[in-house]
Amino acid sequence: MNWTQVLLIVFITILITIAGTYWVLKTYVFATAFTPVSLSAAEERALDDKLDKLGYARDTGLSSSYQQEYSYQPLEDEFHEDGYLKPEPYSESGATREVSFTERELNAMLAKNTELARKLAIDLDEGLVSAKLLVPFEEDFPVFGGKTLRVNAGVGMTYRNDKPVIVLSGISIMGVPIPNAWLGGLKNIDLVNEFGSDPGFWKSFSEGIEHIQVERGRIIIKFRE
Repeated sequence: MNWTQVLLIVFITILITIAGTYWVLKTYVFATAFTPVSLSAAEERALDDKLDKLGYARDTGLSSSYQQEYSYQPLEDEFHEDGYLKPEPYSESGATREVSFTERELNAMLAKNTELARKLAIDLDEGLVSAKLLVPFEEDFPVFGGKTLRVNAGVGMTYRNDKPVIVLSGISIMGVPIPNAWLGGLKNIDLVNEFGSDPGFWKSFSEGIEHIQVERGRIIIKFRE
């Protein structure tokens, strides 16, 4: 091989390396915003019904100073004609203790805040809740200025032996998993079993959950009385 051929091979190798590096950075490291989920009319009605049962009022088209001031959409007959909220006695009769959302519904709720929906997306699989987060950096930030960093995280969720099982599967940045030591040794550990015996969040959380199930595209949670 003469020098011309060697230089040509080196030049082609450099081009392939640059193109491959750009593709990896574009795909796994730096990312563009997500496209917010848009539900169909039937899916929107189903989500509205679920939110109604949870006490989150959907948009009824009613207009009032309260709605305009607090961005709240009241239920039918929730306000008096004079604009005051109607009182009602507290009752748990007929109240549901189970909530369920599909993956599309969760992401659609994020889409209510368009900026958040473009930076965060949730995935539901068998026993696993995953999240993708895009972290934009300011232009004057060193090295990554003006770029958007991709962060992925996974949390295992199931119900076993009469208590919820919550396990941190891992967190990765730029496609590189963070070492378990940097996560405080919490990776692949049942957080409820580890911390649920002591007074605090995990103990209260465990005692308030009667059942939890994550399946492909859906999460179901049932609360205790």
